[in-house]
Amino acid sequence: MSQILSQKIKVALIQLNGSSPNKLDNLNRAAKFIEMAMQKQPDTKIVVLPECFNSPYSVTKFREYAEVIDNKAKSQSIDFLSKIALKYGIILVGGSIPEIDPQTNKIYNTSPIFNSKGDLIDIHRKVHLFDVDIPNGITFKESETLSPGNKLTTVNTPYGNVGIGICYDMRFPELTTISARKPNNAFAMVFPSAFNTVTGPMHWHLLARSRAVDNQIYTILCSPARNLESSYHAYGHSLICNPKGEIIAEAGEGEEIIYAELDPEDIANFRQAIPLSSQRRFDLYKDISK
Repeated sequence: MSQILSQKIKVALIQLNGSSPNKLDNLNRAAKFIEMAMQKQPDTKIVVLPECFNSPYSVTKFREYAEVIDNKAKSQSIDFLSKIALKYGIILVGGSIPEIDPQTNKIYNTSPIFNSKGDLIDIHRKVHLFDVDIPNGITFKESETLSPGNKLTTVNTPYGNVGIGICYDMRFPELTTISARKPNNAFAMVFPSAFNTVTGPMHWHLLARSRAVDNQIYTILCSPARNLESSYHAYGHSLICNPKGEIIAEAGEGEEIIYAELDPEDIANFRQAIPLSSQRRFDLYKDISK
């Protein structure tokens, strides 16, 4: 069986407060935690930051904090993250930041991904916007200021392919399935996410485990730390789930760095034991990855 993950690799999730009104403070805090992670586990290959880590997570603030995201513009956050990826020679999934498209003036919730040379190799614009109204729970409508992305994202790395989604994208299984199946062959799905204290207890662990088991890949969820002084209370509990649906690393509510080693044999062995790929009945239903 061909491996979709070429070797064992270590990943680190940075669960930090961030999201303060001071963008530079948020960036410096991220840099401090990444430095701590790399000092403690210098063999780490992939580092993930939380959703909207560099600005307040608020529909009234997205445009104010939005930046142009491309290799030429070198906006504040992109330049900052690029230098960090280069400094430590890591694949950096830069959480997500508010993005402005200078041609259309639209605002997106966007995850920038950097290679070990500091190059911006891809972006994922949040495809499914968080528009919910839960009675006695939470009302939040990203679509008041954000536009949805229009592409699915699978990023090529030296270790294999990685699918990228952002938070609410996790609830739509098609996104992960398309990344996990051929020809994309992603070995992991990474979701910078900011579930809250209502939706987190309901579905955070369930969704992580479901996406992993459905597709027999790793799922990686990176949340901001919980800050009760902010207007939005993130759930925390950043986690890494293996292809069997077992949570192999999980943070608490506060600021924390968690690590896990991803092993290609975990994927291969579980796919051999429960061979879903050869048992699917595409004569009865469509392969949504085509």
